[in-house]
Amino acid sequence: MLTKYLVIIVTLTLLLIVINPIFANEFSVEWELENLDAPESVLYDNQHDVVFLSNVHGAPDDKDGKGYISVLSLTGEIKNKHWVSGLNAPKGLGRYKHLLYVADIDRLIQININNGRIERRYYSANAKFLNDVIVASNGDVYVSDMVTNTIYRLANDEFTIWLQSDELENPNGLYIEDNHIIVGSWGKMTDGFNTEVPGHLKSVSINDKQIKSLGNAEPVGNLDGVEADGSGNFYVTDWLNGGLFLISKTGEATKLLELPQGSADHDVILQKNLILIPKMLENKLTAYQIN
Repeated sequence: MLTKYLVIIVTLTLLLIVINPIFANEFSVEWELENLDAPESVLYDNQHDVVFLSNVHGAPDDKDGKGYISVLSLTGEIKNKHWVSGLNAPKGLGRYKHLLYVADIDRLIQININNGRIERRYYSANAKFLNDVIVASNGDVYVSDMVTNTIYRLANDEFTIWLQSDELENPNGLYIEDNHIIVGSWGKMTDGFNTEVPGHLKSVSINDKQIKSLGNAEPVGNLDGVEADGSGNFYVTDWLNGGLFLISKTGEATKLLELPQGSADHDVILQKNLILIPKMLENKLTAYQIN
């Protein structure tokens, strides 16, 4: 009888691993950088083999000119801490060819990666809190505005409102795949950045702008970064409560890592089995190895 129960337990364990192998993975710290200045977003550029990191360096809505972009190696070496300076509160990062795009409160900054020079500044009179940046394969740039429930688009050198809807529920992180934008919603804000009901993942069709929740819209957290795991799921950070989640395309969420409050816009380098997570309130960037 005991042998029978053991067989059942082993079989169920193997089935769980086959159904979702990421749950069997563990994470270990590969390296960690300290003494940063409220790092918010990190982006690996495989074309130039460098890591870009935005440092807010102050309040996230202050136009104080103290923000900057750092350049790092994938092994955690600082190549140029103040590669581009004089920004306000830089957050989300996106790249297209030799151009780096940075969300900076009410403007989108375009930087030439080859020489580190700011080439363009795109403004919107209605922008209040530009947050994440994602670039489509055709070069169109999408930017979330968290406090105005807006997604902007830079296309044909025009920076305009692409979609504005309360259904976005304060959009933060963005990820693009299969002609859809996956949105990490913060949740409807009530008092400052607090929410009565935390956010979840949503999908927006680029073709018709239809907004759908992934799964049954079960609250997950105050979501920040959104990245694919390579198996149809998404690695998502929770800024307000801390944590790294794995969220399936049907909305089921599993917490993978306990993290501090301020865990922000991460990047996943699948070919290296690495996840880079900025920790704004601790002034750190941590690289986790997926084992």
